[in-house]
Amino acid sequence: MSKMTLQTEGDRYVVVTRRFAAPPEAVYRAHTEPELVRKWMLGPEGWTMPVCIIEARPGGKIRYEWTNGKGGGFYLTGECLELEPYSRLVHVERMHLPDPTPDNHIETRFDPDGTGTLMTMRMTLPDAATRAAMLATGMEHGMEASYVRLESLI
Repeated sequence: MSKMTLQTEGDRYVVVTRRFAAPPEAVYRAHTEPELVRKWMLGPEGWTMPVCIIEARPGGKIRYEWTNGKGGGFYLTGECLELEPYSRLVHVERMHLPDPTPDNHIETRFDPDGTGTLMTMRMTLPDAATRAAMLATGMEHGMEASYVRLESLI
């Protein structure tokens, strides 16, 4: 199993990489098919995703809603911008905590890597303050927990 890496670039960028022991098609599908996303993109233990909408086409809407089952929760909205099946996704998203955060523009690549896939996600945020606020949420821990679940799913 591969460990996720998260690095910052310049003032506005975050780059996340992780290798999966599955082909690009499987990793891509796990990012675009709602029934699969709901099984792994949960963050820390104890959270669930009761709502997962992904219209996997240019201009398609995205909505994820998470709950901890104890009255806590938040949601994300966005739009798909570009899709190259099994190799690349581009979308924009904003968290609602409850007010919407500035747009986070995300390009995710799924590159063949031996018998697996190297996933590279590049986030472009509007400014350094927005990036700092996002990183301060502890998102890295939740992302890694989700990717461990994804690895076991595919």
